[in-house]
Amino acid sequence: MKYIVLIIGLCSLLFAVSSQAELEIYKDYDIGKEVTSMTTVRIDPNMEDVYLEGLRESWVKAVRLQKELGYIKDWKIFASELPQSGQFNMVLMVMFENSADLEPNQEKYKNFMKSWGQANQDNSRKITKTYPNVRTLTGEYRLREIIMK
Repeated sequence: MKYIVLIIGLCSLLFAVSSQAELEIYKDYDIGKEVTSMTTVRIDPNMEDVYLEGLRESWVKAVRLQKELGYIKDWKIFASELPQSGQFNMVLMVMFENSADLEPNQEKYKNFMKSWGQANQDNSRKITKTYPNVRTLTGEYRLREIIMK
């Protein structure tokens, strides 16, 4: 009986502490306006340079143009120093000022395609067809910063 009372007392104490530990948005933390789109990629062994070469001529060209046009805030590529560990070994990121920049926009699309041109479009299609030979997409994420107060 003594142990049952002790266990109930401990459970009550843990419940009381855990219920007090709940945070409240805008009171205890804020959510940032900037949105980051992140794609995780598993590059096959010894294929990183092949994949990067393809990215340079397709994805990198496209995000550079989008940044120049003001459609995105920034972009980055990260590679693991330990390429054979974990589910992915490369991360592609695109940062947007806010979620409104993610909304479909016919005017922006037409402007981008005009600036991008048919030659880049054809080249990108040709390059991206080879991607499954050297990489596997392992995840896609849309992230926002949590700003603790």
